[in-house]
Amino acid sequence: MDGGGRLDKSLMRSGPAGDGGAGAASHVPARSRVGVSPRCRIAPPIWFDAVVTATGRWTARLRRLPPGIGVIGSVLLLAGALSYGIVKGQHLPEAIDWFKDVRDAAANSVGFRITAVSLTGSKEVSREEILTTAGVTGRASLLFLDADAARDKLLANPWIGDAAVLKLYPDRLQITVTERQAFALWQKDGRVSVIASDGTVLEPFVESRYMTLPVVIGKGAEHAAQDFLAVLDRHPDVRALTRASILVAERRWDLRLLNGIDVRLPETDVESALNRLVQLDHDKKLLTRDITMVDLRLPDRVTVRLSDAVAQAREEALSANKKKKKAGDA
Repeated sequence: MDGGGRLDKSLMRSGPAGDGGAGAASHVPARSRVGVSPRCRIAPPIWFDAVVTATGRWTARLRRLPPGIGVIGSVLLLAGALSYGIVKGQHLPEAIDWFKDVRDAAANSVGFRITAVSLTGSKEVSREEILTTAGVTGRASLLFLDADAARDKLLANPWIGDAAVLKLYPDRLQITVTERQAFALWQKDGRVSVIASDGTVLEPFVESRYMTLPVVIGKGAEHAAQDFLAVLDRHPDVRALTRASILVAERRWDLRLLNGIDVRLPETDVESALNRLVQLDHDKKLLTRDITMVDLRLPDRVTVRLSDAVAQAREEALSANKKKKKAGDA
């Protein structure tokens, strides 16, 4: 110490050689060695801590998910992409058919292949057409065959009035159909079709085997024919002379006979009108005379129209009679 009570040397050693020399440089404060003042450091943005916190939370949640969720998500993503591609590319029918084939193949491999089909009631519709319509093919399996849908498809055929589809496990199928019968020929707008008794159009053309069926003409005649022809059948003499039955304004019927005579019938009480026609033909041979029309629409009278030739001859005869009378009077 000096005389004032102060140390004459520093208590901090600056180096092995004491003060002076190169060791004096180590006395520089630590923060001066870094070369950058703490006041010059760049502070992170205020949202950085929030992002780090949120990321940590999501990472923790993902760690708590059940194992395999990633695989499931990938599968769902792939399925969604395939579905979108199928729909966008309009390949949905092909995809459905492919799925059905795969499904049926799996069922057939375990013993559900259709090995026997019993079919009854078919006459107009072939066996091949019935099986194809019902969806029974060589690849179809009994397990996945929809019996109700197969029946609905069969009923769409106009010849089939009723159908039953029964699955007999494990490999047999029974199909029963009830067919409609050809009842009459229906003409409308110049086109002739084969119809059933309920008015269903069976064929849009006429084969030679149907040429003997009764002919009905006009709008609505296909549905009204059954009741009218039932009445006409009770008068076989008139029925035998009838070429066609014509429905007029969907209210009443006319008959076109084979010899060209038109018979006009009333809207109601057709039975009585036909009885009068039969009686007139029996008594006066009306339907074999040279006439063109018989009007039975009024219950208290019958109107007859002569043919043009007969009408002209009648007019000439009347004129001649008048001349004779005048000559006689003179």
